[in-house]
Amino acid sequence: MATKFSELLKASMKSEDTEEWIDIYFTRPIGLAFALMWKALGVHPNAITILSIFLGLGAGYMFYFPDIEHNIWGVVLLMFANFCDSTDGQLARLTGQKTLVGRMLDGFSGDVWFFAIYLAIALRLMDEPLPFLDNITWGYWGFVLCVVAGFLCHSPQSSLSDYYRQIHLFFLLGKKGSELDDYESQRAIYDKMPWKGNFWAKMFYYNYANYCRSQEKRTPEFQALYKVIRLRWPNTEDIPQTLRDEFRHNSLPLMKFTNQLTFNQRAIMIYVFCLAGVPYLYPIIEITVFSAIYSYMHRTHENFCKQLCGSL
Repeated sequence: MATKFSELLKASMKSEDTEEWIDIYFTRPIGLAFALMWKALGVHPNAITILSIFLGLGAGYMFYFPDIEHNIWGVVLLMFANFCDSTDGQLARLTGQKTLVGRMLDGFSGDVWFFAIYLAIALRLMDEPLPFLDNITWGYWGFVLCVVAGFLCHSPQSSLSDYYRQIHLFFLLGKKGSELDDYESQRAIYDKMPWKGNFWAKMFYYNYANYCRSQEKRTPEFQALYKVIRLRWPNTEDIPQTLRDEFRHNSLPLMKFTNQLTFNQRAIMIYVFCLAGVPYLYPIIEITVFSAIYSYMHRTHENFCKQLCGSL
């Protein structure tokens, strides 16, 4: 059973290059254990994703309160929401129950969690004094802080980090091992699909196509490289191994930054700062430290893509 579990665990991970150590040794094993349990009970992966949404909303609600007890519950609920997020994908792979609805829910769930958490922090700060200014409260400035952190920093950081991981997987494992999609192909699916009976599918592909376009607009040097590669090797499986290895050599050091801009690091910051009674530090770190990481990652990736393109 131990061998079987370890084999299933390894198969549930996309690659060692892109997995964070917290996920490898903590989240994924727990997620797989839950997946095996839900599989035995005949539960559909989409039901687990919906459960994660409610758990994430509950976590946000708990982080609104300033006392330790509520915040500990917030930590527990957000951890279980993340376990569910890992479980639904692992369960879908185990049972072959991958669906369009599942893709929609999976992308939606994390957004709901963090929207609830940012809102909770903003509401919590309303009547709290500004640092070193005991007579002045945050008021609506807490909302401004969280809007900037959430919409202007967190969202683009997460989307580009995800894009860079999919690009890395594309060169490492090929198209079958990656979810590297582009605006044109996703928009074509949207355009060809009739509205009748496909309302939610149409909405998904419309939003997903625009999501892809936002990633492409921010990566012009990679787009130029990718265009040359597709022209020279229409069947991308024919890309020379030497080129794949060179891209991986340049991309691999950036994977640790993509991981820093995803769930785990943000969750740890939320846990620490909310429990310590200084929740405003989380959006401040988001705006400053995480934005600096994002800027370095983006600049470095674009630079080596430009160099690779020039060498082809």
